Amino acid sequence: KKEEGMPYIVIVIDELADLMMMAARDVEALIVRIAQKARAVGIHLILATQRPSVDVITGLIKANVPARIAFTVASQVDSRTIIDQIGAEKLLGEGDMLLLTADMPKPRRVQGAFISDEETNKVTDFIRKQREPQYDDEVVSQPVQLNGRGGIVADYGANDADDDMYKDAVQVVVEGRKASTSLLQRRLRVGYARAARLIETMEEQGVIGPADGSRPRDVLVNSVDEVFNRAAPSAAESDEVLDDSLDSEFPDDEQA
Repeated sequence: KKEEGMPYIVIVIDELADLMMMAARDVEALIVRIAQKARAVGIHLILATQRPSVDVITGLIKANVPARIAFTVASQVDSRTIIDQIGAEKLLGEGDMLLLTADMPKPRRVQGAFISDEETNKVTDFIRKQREPQYDDEVVSQPVQLNGRGGIVADYGANDADDDMYKDAVQVVVEGRKASTSLLQRRLRVGYARAARLIETMEEQGVIGPADGSRPRDVLVNSVDEVFNRAAPSAAESDEVLDDSLDSEFPDDEQA
């Protein structure tokens, strides 16, 4: 059976300066990480800012974003920041722009089409009516903390084995005798992050084996009951453990 293709993703940051003011090193690290890997997986990254200074468009970001567009800017310095040469300060405005890509020896002057707000609303309304939108609430529901040192700390909860979808994920893996993030995404209709955490949790719980390059993971259990019955001790076992702990903590009078 042919695997379903993943959709193309377009990431648009409308004002990069706002993010860089909040946590420059974290934002820079994340943008560079996406830019380095986006081309291979069909992710398009669009960065926009009205403040093209070197503390917003850093050298590291520029090195990983080869295609650039410069509209009218205030000075030669701003023009150099965007396209590494002067010229954008002489543009006329109203969509007049300089386009520079990796295969161009010098920028090309082009005219951008003006689109009114009314026309934009008509297009978006038309697209919205074609199909019911599907929002991934997980994207905004995960608390993420910027640590200020070029990385992020994400709080994914105490234990993903308590995830209300964990049992469904185990069932999918056991029935299919294979485990992968893409499989859980398709069958459970969840985002990549949640599917990846479920896979990691199943590995920690001994449901599946570790990743082995491009080879599929081994499924180490034969049934869902085998996973959840071994996870919870029986009532008799629990009572026996409790009795032993009470005896050791509160010895009787003869032992005392």
